Parts: sequence; C-alpha cells; structure tokens
Amino acid sequence: MPEGTVTVPLTVAVVGSGPSGFYAASSLLEQTAVPIRVDMYERLATPWGLVRSGVAPDHPKIKTVSGVYAAIAAHENFRFFGNVHIGRDVTREELTARYDAVLYAVGAQSDRRLGIPGEDLPGSESAVDFVGWYNGHPDYADLTFDFSGERAVVIGAGNVALDVARILCSPHERLSRTDIADHALAALKESSITEVMVVGRRGAAQGAFTTPELKELPEFTGSGVDVDPAVLADQLGEDALSRPAKRNLAVLRGYAATPTAKGARHITMRFQRTPVEIRGDGRVEEIVFARNALRIDDEGWVSAVDTGERETVATSLVLRAVGYRGVAIDGLPFDERRGVIPNDEGRIQGVEREYVAGWIKRGPTGIIGTNKKCAAESVARLFADLEAGALHRHERGIAFDPGNEIETWLRGRQPHLVTEQGWQLIDAAERSIGEPSGRPRVKLVMTDKLLDIALNRQSAATR
Repeated sequence: MPEGTVTVPLTVAVVGSGPSGFYAASSLLEQTAVPIRVDMYERLATPWGLVRSGVAPDHPKIKTVSGVYAAIAAHENFRFFGNVHIGRDVTREELTARYDAVLYAVGAQSDRRLGIPGEDLPGSESAVDFVGWYNGHPDYADLTFDFSGERAVVIGAGNVALDVARILCSPHERLSRTDIADHALAALKESSITEVMVVGRRGAAQGAFTTPELKELPEFTGSGVDVDPAVLADQLGEDALSRPAKRNLAVLRGYAATPTAKGARHITMRFQRTPVEIRGDGRVEEIVFARNALRIDDEGWVSAVDTGERETVATSLVLRAVGYRGVAIDGLPFDERRGVIPNDEGRIQGVEREYVAGWIKRGPTGIIGTNKKCAAESVARLFADLEAGALHRHERGIAFDPGNEIETWLRGRQPHLVTEQGWQLIDAAERSIGEPSGRPRVKLVMTDKLLDIALNRQSAATR
C-alpha cells in the first residue's frame, strides 16, 4: 500500500482469546505496513482458552506460553474485552459495523460423538466436559462424575485420552501441587477407580499420542502401564512408519515386555477395538467392543475391519475422547461434516472482511504452537486483501474510537465487562491463594466470583 494512504488505524476485532487468537493479535500488531488497533473479545471472564482450561494441570511447562500472551496483551494498541458473548451481548453484525475486519478464533467448543446405542446413559461422558471440569472451566464446574466403580474406560487414541487417564490415575499428593480445580481434587481423592482402560480403534502404531506423553505415564501415575504384547508383535507397514510412530511403538513394547509393578491405580492400553454399544439398567454398566483386524491399502493407509468378534467390558464410567468439534456461528457458512468454517487461507468464503484462525479454521489438529503458523497465514491473507482492495474499510474521521466509545458501548450491553486490568486482578488473586500451599494458582471457577475480583467487588481473601 503506498505510503501515506492510511490516515487512521486499521481496526480488527479478534473473537476468542485462546492461542490462535493471541497469535493472530501478535501477527497483526507486528506488521508495519499500516497503523493498527486490535480488540480481543472473550465470552469468559478469563483469557487463554485451552491453555487455561484444556492443558492438563500436571503439565505446567506447557502453560508457560501464557507469558507470551501477557506480553501481547501489554501492547499499547491492544485491548481485552472479557465476559462478552458474541451473539447474545452484541451481534456479529454490530462488530462488523464497528471494525474494518473481524477474525474468529473460537476453537472447537463441542465434542464428536460415537453414534452408538447407550451413548446417552448416565456414566457415558464427554472427555471435553471432563477436561473442562478438572480444569475449572465455569461452564463445567457444576458437573459430577461417578468414580464409585473400579474401572473407567476412555475411548480414544490421542493425547486427550492420555490426559484423562493420567488425571484419573495420578496420586492425590501429585495433583495437589497443581492448579487443578479444587472440586476435582476433592472428588478424585475419594475415587474408587483402580483401572483406566484406554481403547483405540486401530493399531498401536496408528495412535495419535506424542511420545513424551506416553513415556511419562509411569512417573506421573506412580504405577505401571498394562499393554498386551500380542498386538505389538507384528505391525502392518512398520518399515514405512513415521519416526514418531516408531518411537511410540518402542515405548509401548517396553511397557509390554517389562511392566512396572502396578500401584493402586493403573492404566491399561488396548487397541483394535471399536465400541458398538454401551449397556446398563438406567446407567452405564458395561461396554461392548468389536474386535478389529488391520488392513493396509496400496497407499499405506491402515484401516480397522470388524472381525465379527465381540468383547464386553464391565465399567461404570465411559469417557469419549474421540475429538473436538467446531460450532457454527450464526450468519456464517459452516461445514457440518468437518466442523469448521469454510475458508480460503483464513478468509471466510462468501463474506467480506471476516476471517478465521485456529481449530475453527482447520479442525482440531496440531499442538499449541501449530496455531502460530495458522494465525500468521490468516493475517497474511487479511493484509493481502487490504492491499488488493478486497477489504473495504469503514469511512471514519482521523481518530479511532474518540472518547473510548467502543468500551462505553460494550458497558451498555454488558455492565460486567472485564478489561485487561480486571483479568490481572483475577490472575493476581488466584496466584496469591495458591502460594501458601505451593500451587501455581487456585482457580476461581464460578463466574460471579471471577467478576467480584475483576470488578473490585471482593478481595481474594474474602472469596
């Protein structure tokens, strides 16, 4: 864009304050082609998305990325507006009327279902709900889970399945040093579960686990990992496996060959099984699996084929960890099959000045760092559209937001607006509560308590 053609800042609203939202804000603020202002909107009173409410509490190193987000939030051209529900407090149309562009980084807020009989019985739960519950997400704080049985079954072969299994099996003393929600800490302490069975549909080599998560299981749970050596002996296409898959196989074979002595609670890993029915009289009592054989096609893809054999496993708790799924936004296109908003490198198809980044753009894949490249691509597309004249800016005077009109407008819609200053009060309060017991923080999980702190209505000591 020729120098001198822009006299007022480009204004962008980022909806969602998880990793993809903050990385998008960073990419926007780092560019030097035009002056820019970024306002971030968040439905909850607290930012950071899955870093706060998805990353397992016993993985504090992963959460240190929040320091990067805090630095972004400190930028003079950035504002945070929390406790604002787009679609309820303000409409999507009202945002697009006030900003040159809107970028949605709302993640994947729902879960994928198994689609089998009995899935809705009490005791059959979503891992999305369970993760939100033990991480203190306000939407899930009032949930209860039945830990009275001896076995829990986790359906899934990815890191979320391992997170869930590990939390269920971890000693109380270990969890009590983390930022796990207090209600979860108390409930898990009284758990009667002694075995958590993690079940994958295909083979051990096709699991989506990362090797560090597999390797840490005995250390973190203080127990062994039971793996059937028979399913590890002959892996289809093993020579052509990726390095991560080969590393995972090596770890699993180590567990199978020299199992650690099992403690009070332990993890069992089973493969080549597909759940076909959940049974029980009024609640979960057992789950039925189809036993699978593996087939490999000419392109090297390994698929699971039902052999007709069935296996029934007694359990009182089934946790479905088969994937997250995006949720549609009113007025925007949505791909129901993939659970994403259709887009071209981040620009939403069929609309102007609206973009996506993160899981709502590409689906629930990758790790936290993957969102950085994804967000940068979306921002690059936004600026390419601006340069090409495809992003039509609003006509304004020289000043942007004179008299802080946007914040005034928001407070009229949401009197309990949480700004960056309000979040810092929450952050400081949680850290101060956790400090005496050596915990990184004690999360305030109820929205009214969070707002009391953010709006200076109540001190941490009187929470």
